[in-house]
Amino acid sequence: MDVVLGSQWGDEGKGKLVDVLCDDVEVCARCQGGNNAGHTIVVGKVKYDFHMLPSGLVNPNCLNLVGSGVVIHVPSFFEELENLEKKGLDCRSRLFVSSRAHLVFDFHQRTDKLKEAELSENKKSIGTTGKGIGPTYSTKASRSGIRVHHLVSDEPESWAEFEARLRRLVDTRMKRYGEFEYDFEDELARYKEYRSLLKPFVVDSVDFMHDAIAKNKKILVEGANALMLDIDFGTYPYVTSSNTGIGGVLTGLGVPPKAIRNIYGVVKAYTTRVGEGPFPTEQLNDDGDKLQTIGAEYGVTTGRKRRCGWLDLVVLKYSTLINGYTSLNITKLDVLDTFKEIKVGISYSLHGKKLSSFPEDLNALAKVEVEYVTLPGWDEDITSITSYEDLPENAKKYLKFIEDFVNVPIEWVGTGPARSSMLTKKI
Repeated sequence: MDVVLGSQWGDEGKGKLVDVLCDDVEVCARCQGGNNAGHTIVVGKVKYDFHMLPSGLVNPNCLNLVGSGVVIHVPSFFEELENLEKKGLDCRSRLFVSSRAHLVFDFHQRTDKLKEAELSENKKSIGTTGKGIGPTYSTKASRSGIRVHHLVSDEPESWAEFEARLRRLVDTRMKRYGEFEYDFEDELARYKEYRSLLKPFVVDSVDFMHDAIAKNKKILVEGANALMLDIDFGTYPYVTSSNTGIGGVLTGLGVPPKAIRNIYGVVKAYTTRVGEGPFPTEQLNDDGDKLQTIGAEYGVTTGRKRRCGWLDLVVLKYSTLINGYTSLNITKLDVLDTFKEIKVGISYSLHGKKLSSFPEDLNALAKVEVEYVTLPGWDEDITSITSYEDLPENAKKYLKFIEDFVNVPIEWVGTGPARSSMLTKKI
């Protein structure tokens, strides 16, 4: 089993690596998150947008699992599925959903926006996607959530239990937020229809995964979001509501650590983030604007403009400590093609003292001074290059600097948006 994880604040381009690796993979699994994530995969002239479903669906020979750690908004599940089918993908016989996954309802999305508005009044908004992910994980943690098996169960009492659970959840949220616009009967009726539609996809994911492991199938796990958005290790509270690191793979799929072979960290050649929170290497200047424009830095799921800055190796080293990457995929290196000089953040100082690690206190993080190393650019179009060895010398020096700093080899380098724009380096 191999794992692909984001190493920064998300949007690193994990989907393309998953797609490339899935050429030789029999099972692709999502372990956490929901439709607040987004991957874009370009195959030939066709662009596929993935939000909740595994990117392995692009490979017609790959089985795909939405694991128990994922939270599922069923209308969005079917909308995404239908959009992929319209673009020619045959998905239904290869897509499976964990019976233990929790369901995201419309009222979760409504309360997500109400909570964000409430925080905004005190200038403390998180910058969520409004997809209901946080409220769903909250009900999961409080043991009041509704899982897939509650919806699709054949037991005689199951529908009455589902209705009672949903009504209780809505009543609780209305006590918290007051009477907000929401049609309970309409959502209940829609889910009665979804019950039979979703059921063919539902499996016991523990049995599914361990059967694949026992049969020695090639498995790829696709992480959503990235380490700096992890609920425990990210820039809390400006994070998502799940464990986006290697821990989320184990708990989100019910697999043991010994099943994992390689952990691939995906690293954008510069740094971006969406939403609120401190961002030490952010460039609120011409360099930041140039990165944003050339990199077309808009969120796949939300369309929000991404904040841009230089590569932050303090973040990458911290991320590497936690996730234990065995190799790296550097993406969007071509975005740096026209920069005469490229800066790389290598350390933080606070009140004149160099910090030994990434600070957990956001008040401190907002005040750090970043030490940069300036490297020469290559001022050359690399998008047509087909082998790592043919990269400009300064581009290879830039990559070597990253490798040496974090002590992890680079195995792939992205040089453009197309599926074929991925150079493999011998390690």
